[in-house]
Amino acid sequence: MDFVLLHGTTQTPRGWDLLARELTGHRVVAVDLLAGTDTSSVPALAASVRRGLPDVREPVVVAHSGSGVLLPAVAAALGASRLVWVGAYIPDFAGGRSLAEEDIEATFHPEWVGVDPTRDPALADRFLFHDCAPDVREWAHGTLRLFHPPALPAHPAGPAPEIPSTVVVPTADRTLRADWMARAARERLGVEPVLIDAGHCPHVSRPAELAALLTSG
Repeated sequence: MDFVLLHGTTQTPRGWDLLARELTGHRVVAVDLLAGTDTSSVPALAASVRRGLPDVREPVVVAHSGSGVLLPAVAAALGASRLVWVGAYIPDFAGGRSLAEEDIEATFHPEWVGVDPTRDPALADRFLFHDCAPDVREWAHGTLRLFHPPALPAHPAGPAPEIPSTVVVPTADRTLRADWMARAARERLGVEPVLIDAGHCPHVSRPAELAALLTSG
């Protein structure tokens, strides 16, 4: 299979490295959403990703965290075979709201709101990497980077994707609420969530387990 990985709002593409090692036998492309990408709008960003991946065919597109906003558009642009939401925001397809218009208290843990973990490794450890081994946590500090173009929270949700979806909910997430993600999977995508005993970044703390989920279909 081809896997296209979309990093979230707090990591570079290197954040996927541990997961990519576990996806042996598969083609894995971790997209850099800040490298030569038009971030003026979600459609423009999706078109930029498409131009940068001309040889990808029917990939599984995986999005983490805030890049859930981008996932439907990027997946459609790439002709994806499946969408995977990993600790990711799921848009309000029926209501058409943007991320900025969501009920913040229902969607996010209150301690997380307004935090920028890319500026302080201690905050990154508290909210992103608290379930990682010490050596992995230290490595993960080198993957921190802010990705927060204005188009991301402002983008109104379009129609629900027709491409099949898998939603992976980290039960120990300290950013997005696990109960909200599970409910959004059922109500917004019509799928049962897959639970993983991990914090917000299972691709860092549980890469082998996540890889098994991704390749099991």
